[in-house]
Amino acid sequence: MKRMWFIAALAVSAGALPAVAEAAAAFSTANVNMRSGPSTRYPAVIVVPAGSRVNIQGCMSSANWCDVAFAGYRGWVSGSYLQTTYSQRRVSVGPQYYRPLGIPTVTFSIGRYWDDHYRNRPFYRDRDRWRDGDGVRDDRRDRRVDNDRRGRDEERRVRRDAQPQDDRDRNPIRMLMRERCERDPSACR
Repeated sequence: MKRMWFIAALAVSAGALPAVAEAAAAFSTANVNMRSGPSTRYPAVIVVPAGSRVNIQGCMSSANWCDVAFAGYRGWVSGSYLQTTYSQRRVSVGPQYYRPLGIPTVTFSIGRYWDDHYRNRPFYRDRDRWRDGDGVRDDRRDRRVDNDRRGRDEERRVRRDAQPQDDRDRNPIRMLMRERCERDPSACR
């Protein structure tokens, strides 16, 4: 009877193994920022050097972003910068390879993910801002600042262009040369 229970328990645990699959190994194709979320708008965690091995924990089905582990860090890298071996050749990690490679499809929840991985990071204290708008408010503010800066730069350029003209008119040597040219045009050729 004990043996039967043991076999039953073994069968149940063997059936659960695919759900606890190992992370898929991949390599970065370039020096790429590991981000704290699946977008370039999220803060960078670390730069993954080109050719480094990362372990893919899962990828999103809605966008080609993968949750990866590298050197003790966790974060998100675009699948476009990851390659792995499939059918004895290197391929870029994309949705068509998730299932054959055993890469689970995952979702992203900033609250839980950041609580688990980024409590000691400076950007963690701003998690509500990131949760509410994925940093969109900052992007708008930055664009407004850039536009204001462009406007000020334009004003400075206009003033700078106008200023030398006024200075040229007031420059005593230029005034003498202009008077001389007005009197004798052949002297200014």
